[in-house]
Amino acid sequence: MTTYSRRNLIIAAALSGASAFMPFAAFAQSGDPITLVVPYGGGGLIDGLVREIGGMMSDDLGQPVIIENKPGSNGIIGATYAANAKPDGLTYFIGATGPLSLNVMLREGLTYDLDSFTPVGTMMSGPLTVTIPASIEANNLEELKAYADELGQPLRYATLGPGSVTHLFGKVLQDKLGIDLIDVAYPDNPSAVVDLIGGLNDLNFSTPISLVKYENAGDVKMLAISSPERHEKFPDLPTTTELGYPDLVSSFWFGMLAPTGTPEEDIQRVSTALQNAMQDPDLQTKMSNVGMTPQVGGMDAMQAQLDWDKDFWGTVIKENDIHLQ
Repeated sequence: MTTYSRRNLIIAAALSGASAFMPFAAFAQSGDPITLVVPYGGGGLIDGLVREIGGMMSDDLGQPVIIENKPGSNGIIGATYAANAKPDGLTYFIGATGPLSLNVMLREGLTYDLDSFTPVGTMMSGPLTVTIPASIEANNLEELKAYADELGQPLRYATLGPGSVTHLFGKVLQDKLGIDLIDVAYPDNPSAVVDLIGGLNDLNFSTPISLVKYENAGDVKMLAISSPERHEKFPDLPTTTELGYPDLVSSFWFGMLAPTGTPEEDIQRVSTALQNAMQDPDLQTKMSNVGMTPQVGGMDAMQAQLDWDKDFWGTVIKENDIHLQ
């Protein structure tokens, strides 16, 4: 064997041995695709926004960012898949209130919990509304309370199923207004709105963007929005806070998390790219136009949201003794 060949063989062996001890981070920055796991089907509003964010992150990182849809079981399928992914800096989860926080607090037997993920950054949130059919003679929360008291029977409110944000928000509204409510589950929001307009239920907590055309047509009345400040797209819609009910502030959120064990340098790198994307003015305008509120924040902001969920929704769940299979 020539000296040249022997030298190449030694170098190759050294590199091969080093690769066995190379940290995950080295591979995460090698140009391999980063996968964002979305716990919803393709083609929806959130999926479209995430794909746009992923494209911006890809340009920033100089690395492909692909979207993998894992819908089903109220987000459990996607969350389970992401939690069990190799923590090599190449897989991230697009978490949300229901798939992550509420499922963990409501359901026993899950193979993941909040400790299965490390926060990366916040993305967006959506406020709820307190909306009634136009046939109910009430124009604010106090008048709604008076109407319920005079009616003498529980008001029916639409939910997207037991343990959903809409279900739990109804429990909060019932407590803060001191009125009796009965939850009615629907497979989707459009069917719930149809029944609201027809007077088959009395309350709906949808986002304002999904109800504005019905309000403009005179079919429903949005009494309040569950945010601390008025939404720029709905400046005439008062907040629950200014109406005297600050404890009725609530929303559903979307953010990015990594499987626990992902190297911190990878999380920081991806978090920076996410925050850069979320500051894009055109993206923020698109979010606002569909009723979402952009949330630009890193690891600490995402952790703060999870902590808020445990305190706020955890209390609601405990006080109402809600458990799901």
